[in-house]
Amino acid sequence: MTKQAKLAVVAFGGNALLRPEDHGTQEEQIARAKQAARWLADIVRHGYKLIVVHGNGPQVGNILVQAEEASTKIPPQSLDVCVAQTEGSIGFVLQQAIRNRLESIGSAGEVATILTEVEVDPNDPAFKRPTKPIGPFFNRFRAEALERDHGWTMREDAGRGWRHVVPSPKPLRILNLKTIARMLESSAVVIAAGGGGIPVVRGRDHQWRGIEAVIDKDYASALLAADLNADLFLVLTGVNKVALDFGKPTQRTIDRLSVEEAERYLAEGQFPAGSMGPKIEAAIQFVRATKKQVLITDVEVLREALEGREGTVVG
Repeated sequence: MTKQAKLAVVAFGGNALLRPEDHGTQEEQIARAKQAARWLADIVRHGYKLIVVHGNGPQVGNILVQAEEASTKIPPQSLDVCVAQTEGSIGFVLQQAIRNRLESIGSAGEVATILTEVEVDPNDPAFKRPTKPIGPFFNRFRAEALERDHGWTMREDAGRGWRHVVPSPKPLRILNLKTIARMLESSAVVIAAGGGGIPVVRGRDHQWRGIEAVIDKDYASALLAADLNADLFLVLTGVNKVALDFGKPTQRTIDRLSVEEAERYLAEGQFPAGSMGPKIEAAIQFVRATKKQVLITDVEVLREALEGREGTVVG
């Protein structure tokens, strides 16, 4: 990467490619990827080299549904392998869409995807308290059978059924960091740490192995952005700006948050763990590490946000 090139790291959810109202077809996801490529190309057009970190929750869920339906015929694969599968498949769809878009607007540059291993601590408290729901909903009878036969931890989810909950440990280190940095030297866009990356641990034999867990993409992207000293960390979510008292009559949006304000509001419970919380925590992590800024906004107003007219700036 040249000294003149600015670097942006952008994180967005798997719902950007597979929304609840979709049927989940490959054609739908390709169409969504083309939409995503339009605004990702806008970031490149603003003079940035770009790292894309995508979510994969719905896609991993679909793989688990397929495994459940075929469980009597094909042995299911472990969760870390499912994450790797979605890194490859989503990366391919995005990579092709972004390359096509860049070519159509006359912007040169290679696009590449890397399967990214992320080290986690095998003693992370998350492994004793699985909390991250993944995959389909089951009735109580099937949930009890899965607990008995597979050792899964099942939890009732808001009256909609029972779901498999898995550990979500904090990321410690991006194993492929140097490779990603080298890829940026000759690429306009690198797609990395998809779904938060593939969680791995080093065993007592000093060998690396995958582990049954998922990593929050916001934490992984903040770590990646900080390690590469990115000029901009961009978190895309479903709202134009961060809001206080979200969903209440007293709701109000925020244009700018200092780290101290973000920490105070987080402690007050303004940003729940299941929604804005990880994004705010990731923003704090990046700002403290780099003294640079984070932009949180919705893709629909991304162009305005890049020009300083929309979104919430943390830092």
